[in-house]
Amino acid sequence: MKLLKLVPDDTNIDFVRLRKMAFALTLLLSLLCVGLTFARGLNFGVDFEGGLMIEEKFAAAPDLDHVRKVVDSLGVGDASLQQFGDPRTITVRLPVQQGADEGATNAVVKKVEAALAQNFPGATFSRYSTVSGKVSGELIRNGVLAVVLAILGIGLFAIFRFEWQFGVSTVVAIVHDLLMTLGFFALTQFEFDLNIVAAVLTIIGYSINDKIVIDDRIRENMRRYRKMDMREIINLSVNETLPRTVMTSVTILLALFALLFLGGHVLRGFTAAMILGIVVGTYSSIYVSSSLLITLGLRAEPPAPAANADRAERIGPREG
Repeated sequence: MKLLKLVPDDTNIDFVRLRKMAFALTLLLSLLCVGLTFARGLNFGVDFEGGLMIEEKFAAAPDLDHVRKVVDSLGVGDASLQQFGDPRTITVRLPVQQGADEGATNAVVKKVEAALAQNFPGATFSRYSTVSGKVSGELIRNGVLAVVLAILGIGLFAIFRFEWQFGVSTVVAIVHDLLMTLGFFALTQFEFDLNIVAAVLTIIGYSINDKIVIDDRIRENMRRYRKMDMREIINLSVNETLPRTVMTSVTILLALFALLFLGGHVLRGFTAAMILGIVVGTYSSIYVSSSLLITLGLRAEPPAPAANADRAERIGPREG
């Protein structure tokens, strides 16, 4: 049986030739995502904002002003409404309730559920969740800390495992992936909750996995071809690992698209973040971090001292 090959064996793409264009595109998109995040903000879920979130599914797309009027008339605080997944599904957010024990929360949920069912025949209650203001603050701090520590840890690993240029390019690539994800959520206004933080950490893990494979091949080829130009080494290394990169990305995307269409609206934000992360992570591994090594001055053979050129090689021959 003939093996399936998404990338031919003799593929030889000059990725480095496009690096300046890729850098400009990366910088432009990163600035756009930062501006979008500050301008529109993120649609934080109850995990981060605190309060009570009730999800209601209607028989037909309701008038949001009418829904808000019904909920506000109950005296449970100012309601914030948002469509969730499709026009018939609405999330109702309410501020943290006074004496927010389980009994008080259940009473508010039942009051809202009954009022909506009375005013909108066919409306059904889906779920609710509640987080106190103190807990939401801790979740924000821990979520940011987890992402920052993950980036720093991966950057330090790349520095000690390879050279400092690899560490810097790794951190740049991960920050790029993170900004793309934040910009996507600012644009789409998908709910940003702890599930998305988990997705971001998974994206970072996937991105670094792909990048470490390419970096390891670059280091091998630096040892093997010490006289070769760095541009040629990077192109060779990326092309050699390209079949593995493409095959891994395609198989993961197949699973994620199945989850996107069949996993329901609760997982839609998580799945969308993962799909975006796989695409931008693959792009940053090939066009950002690898090409950035040239800009950072990485060379297979450092300049030889004039008096002792024979001992100038800092990287020994490949073993085995």
